[in-house]
Parts: sequence; structure tokens; C-alpha cells
Amino acid sequence: MDAFPYALTGPMSERALGMVVLQTDETIEQDFRHLFTVDETLIYTSRVPSGETVSPETLSQMETALSDASDLLPKAARYDALAYCCTSGTAMIGAARVAELVSAPVGAVPVSTPLTAAVAALHALGVKRLGIVSPYVPSVAVPIRTAFETAGFVVPQAVSFGEEVEANVVRIAADSIRDAARVLAQENDLDALFLSCTNLRTLDVIDDLEAELGLPVVSSNQALAWHMAQLAGISRLETPVGRLLKEMPALGL
Repeated sequence: MDAFPYALTGPMSERALGMVVLQTDETIEQDFRHLFTVDETLIYTSRVPSGETVSPETLSQMETALSDASDLLPKAARYDALAYCCTSGTAMIGAARVAELVSAPVGAVPVSTPLTAAVAALHALGVKRLGIVSPYVPSVAVPIRTAFETAGFVVPQAVSFGEEVEANVVRIAADSIRDAARVLAQENDLDALFLSCTNLRTLDVIDDLEAELGLPVVSSNQALAWHMAQLAGISRLETPVGRLLKEMPALGL
């Protein structure tokens, strides 16, 4: 067989993001395809083994597999930002430990998480009093609330659907999310709402809730997209959702 000459080209885009996604997550990749355009940002994902149920034990177990999952991202790509895509897992493992494990196989690349991103986004929006909606069982929901309180937010109330089966989390109806958000806004003096969990389908409810309630509504996936864009030097997203992405407040990097 004769060897035929060929040329090599550069990357398809100037920016690249690397994401370690839970094996059970059906939502975040779809949301990021909606928010980013491949013409400007390449998105590479790897999967980390995760339990079919959500508990402190199954979340903590991911710590042992994070570096291996990150190591499966394409080696030839040059990443502008990395992420571990689990809000509750970050609360259990710790954001600093997550960043250490995810970046270890890749190198000196900034790492975000939905929890890290949400804290940064809410501070950038000037939020002080926060209401939280989550799908989790109490043993998982309480550490999320504690993480925000530790970050300096007052959390008058947090509500949860008490779901522990990941396959059900992604199928929680949009109307249920709206109803929970309305109760929080009606019963409390709040500056913003946070919709927690990368597997919860929140992107389609954010604009309607903001218009109805007159409050910023920030979700795990929306905040993570904003934070990774900031870290990667991306000034706009393809389809901005909610005040956070439409205004794109600067992180001050």
C-alpha cells in the first residue's frame, strides 16, 4: 500500500473545556450543548462511576475514581478549564480536593465545580439571602445548605424533593421545580434562588421563574457554564439563560 501525503490542521476551536460527568447524569451535557457553540468552544467529557442512588456514601466513593476519569479525557487537547460536574459530590469531597484530583492527570488547568461556580456566581450577583431547591434526601441536602452558609450566605429556607434514585431526579417535572421555587419566594425574604443538581432539568424554567418572582435564579449547570466560561476567557454564551448568563458579570480574574 502506498503512503499518501497529508497535512495536519490546528484545533477546531480556540477554547476547550474538559468535564468529568457522573455516569448517571443525563442532563448536563445536553445543557452545555445548548449554551455553548462548537465554533467557539470544544467540550470533552469523561464519565466517573457513580451510584444509582444518591447518598453520602455513594458520593464520597467518587473521590477514588476522579483522577482516573480525568485521565480519560483526550490527551492531545489543550484545556482552558476543567470541571467535576456534581454539586453534592463537591460538598462531600471538598472543592479543593476535587480540584487536586481532576487536574492531576491534565496539568495546571483551572478547575470548577457546580458548587464552586454557584458560590462565585451568587457573590457576583450581590446575593446575601438565598433559597435552595434540591432533589436530594436530607443527608445530602443538608451539607449543600451548610456549604452555602459557610460561604457567607444566609439561607432562610431550603426545600428538597427527597429523591435518592438518580434515574428519577432527571425526570422530576418542571412544574414541580416551579412550585418549590414559588413556595420559597413567597415564604421568605430572598435575594435569589439556587436550583441544585446537575441532573435536574432546570434550564427551561429559569427565565420564567425570574420574570414571575423578580429574583435571580441560578442553577448548578447554568452557574458551571458561566464559571467555566469566565475561567476560559469566553465572553458570551450561545443561548444565555437567566440574569447570570445574560449579564455575564465578571469574576475579576
